[in-house]
Amino acid sequence: MLRSLTRTAASNHDSWRNKLTTTISSLNFSSKPHTKSTPASKTPITTAPADSFFDEQERLRNLTADEKNPSLNVGPNGRPLFTAAPSLSKLTNNDTCTYFQLTKEALDAVLPEGLPMGMEKEFKDSMRNALLVRQSFLDLRDNFRRVVDPPMWSPHGKGVKVRKQVVLDGPVSSGKSIALAMLVQWAREEGWLVFYVPKGKEWTHGGFFYKHPQTGLWDTPVQAEYVLKDFMKYNESYLKQLPCQIYDPIPLGEGAGVGWLKDADSLAVPEGTMLYELVQTGIEQTHAAVGVVVRLRKELSLVKDMPVLIAIDQYNNWFTFSEYEEPVTIRSCRPIHAKELTMVKAFRSMMHDDMMVGAFSHSTAVGKLRKDLPDVPVDARAMFPRYSLEEAETVCHYYLRQRLIRREAFSEDNWKKIYFLCNGNGTEMRGLVPFMR
Repeated sequence: MLRSLTRTAASNHDSWRNKLTTTISSLNFSSKPHTKSTPASKTPITTAPADSFFDEQERLRNLTADEKNPSLNVGPNGRPLFTAAPSLSKLTNNDTCTYFQLTKEALDAVLPEGLPMGMEKEFKDSMRNALLVRQSFLDLRDNFRRVVDPPMWSPHGKGVKVRKQVVLDGPVSSGKSIALAMLVQWAREEGWLVFYVPKGKEWTHGGFFYKHPQTGLWDTPVQAEYVLKDFMKYNESYLKQLPCQIYDPIPLGEGAGVGWLKDADSLAVPEGTMLYELVQTGIEQTHAAVGVVVRLRKELSLVKDMPVLIAIDQYNNWFTFSEYEEPVTIRSCRPIHAKELTMVKAFRSMMHDDMMVGAFSHSTAVGKLRKDLPDVPVDARAMFPRYSLEEAETVCHYYLRQRLIRREAFSEDNWKKIYFLCNGNGTEMRGLVPFMR
C-alpha cells in the first residue's frame, strides 16, 4: 500500500558547502584529540583531501581487487549488502535496506530517454551502478501493480486503496526522481507502454515558440520533436502493433524555422494507421509535431492491449511560469504560464482514469506551488521521505564498501553525526562521508 509519509523535521537548512565547513571545523570525526584547530574560513570546502585515498585511479584499482573478496559485501548487523533479486519485480519487503545492482547496458536499454541527474551522480561517486531498495519505492511499485492486477493482491477487491494518479512530493534530495526512474524501469520490464519524461522543465524552457491562432495556445515544435523521438526509443516495437483509434485530421502549425505551409492546414490520418506511423510523421514533419503530441495523449487513453503509464519528472515546472514571454508593449512583456503551452496543457491534467505519476524536482523549481494544485486529485500527493536512520546505516556501509569512507574512521558515532547533520539528505551525506575522520 502506498503509504502517507510525513516530512522530516527541520526542512530549512544551509547549503551542503556551509555544512561541510561546520563539519570539518566544529565536529570531531576522529577518536584522537586535535592539537590545533583550523579556522572555518581557511578550511577547503570544495576539494577532497589530497592523498592517495582520494586518487580515483587508485580507488578504482582497489575496488576491482575488492570484487574478489565477497566477505566485504556485508551490511549492518551482518546482513548482505546486495540483494539477490534478479529484477525490480522480484523485490520484496525483505530486500529493503539492501542495494540492487544494475548494468550500464541494461539501464541504457530500458531508460534510453536518460537517467536522472541524482542517479548519475550516485553512480559516478560510488563507482558502482547500484541503488538502495527503499520501502517507499516498493509501496509505489505495488500501488500500480494493484491497479493492473487487483485479484493477486486482494481476493475480494477490498481493503487496499490504490491510486491511479500519484504526485511524488517531499524535501530536496529525498530520491523522488530516482524512484520514478526505477518505477519506469519496472513497468517496462513488465511489458507496459510507458510515456516517460525525465526532464519536464525542458517543455517550458528553450527552443522556438509561437502562438497558434486557432487554439490561442503556445506551440513549441522543437520540444515536440524531441518528445516524440524519446518516446520512440524504447516503445517502437509496441507502437508498430497498436493501431490509431482516432482518425480526425491533425491540425498543422508553424514549423521550426520554416514558417507555415501555404497549401495545407491539417494532416489526414487514414484508417489503419499505426501509432508508429503517427509518431514518425510528427518527427519527420515539423509542422505536425505539436499536433501529433496532442493526438498521442488522446491515443494513449484508448490503448487497451497493454497497461499504459505516463511518468513525468520535474512535474512541478508545469504549474509555474515558463521561460517564454509575450510582448505587450514596446517596453514590456507578459510572462507565459506553463498551462498556456499546448503540450503541457495536453499532458498536465491528472483528472482522468489513466495511470499517471509525476515527481516534483525542487532542484529545478522555478516558483513556489500552492498546496492544492489545479488538475490534480486532492489525495494524489504522496510525501517521499529522506533517508531513515536504518537506511542511512546501510548507505554508509555501502560507501564504506565502495571506499568513499576510510575504514579506520568508520564508526557508528561518526556516520550518525553526518546523518543528523544532513537530516537524511542523501546528496549531502554522500558529499560529507569522505571527510569522516
